[in-house]
Amino acid sequence: MDGLNAPEKSIHGGATTCALAGTGTIFTVVGQFYYLYLIMDVFSRYIVGAEVFKSESGDDAAALLQRSIYNEGCIDGRIILHSDNGGPMKCSTMQAKMKDLGVVGSRSRPRVSNDNPYSEALFKTVKYCPQYPRGGFSDITKARVWVNTFVTWYNEEHQHSGIQYVTPSQRHKGEDREILKQCKELYEAAKAQNPTRWSRDTRNWNFIESVALNPEKLTTD
Repeated sequence: MDGLNAPEKSIHGGATTCALAGTGTIFTVVGQFYYLYLIMDVFSRYIVGAEVFKSESGDDAAALLQRSIYNEGCIDGRIILHSDNGGPMKCSTMQAKMKDLGVVGSRSRPRVSNDNPYSEALFKTVKYCPQYPRGGFSDITKARVWVNTFVTWYNEEHQHSGIQYVTPSQRHKGEDREILKQCKELYEAAKAQNPTRWSRDTRNWNFIESVALNPEKLTTD
């Protein structure tokens, strides 16, 4: 990828673009960390893979990628993996695994913090979750249990504002189009029944056909 240009991929439901990133999670001993790796389907915001490790490792990242792809049954050569420029993402083990799986790599530009916006937003949700233990995790088992619980909640219950308030699971399964159609009909019927309660149009319940990594801003002369 050209280092001067931001990634501007447009993602539709037929193809799969995933975002992978890692972050340090707090350990109860000062200065010690566990490392959380997450893989998210950008189109649906569905977390397809998550694991906590004791150290940053390209081997662990590669193993998580392979498990995630196998679990999703998407070994079809249509996967794009967008990640930051961390060592595990660029190491030879990870690159070899991506080649074996037919995964195309895409990376953020150096020193550009918003080139992986979906991962950044996801990690913010993790860190600001009310159930996140502010004192840290006493051992890796507790950290892994907490992450598994979070992933289940996020995928199955979290009504995501970025995808019209359906859950990532509903969008991942292709259920959101019908759900949004029903929501639109319900709101329009309510407005028709009592129009004085509505000073504006009803909420936008349109199905989102595609998403993009850092789309170009429209400018006018």
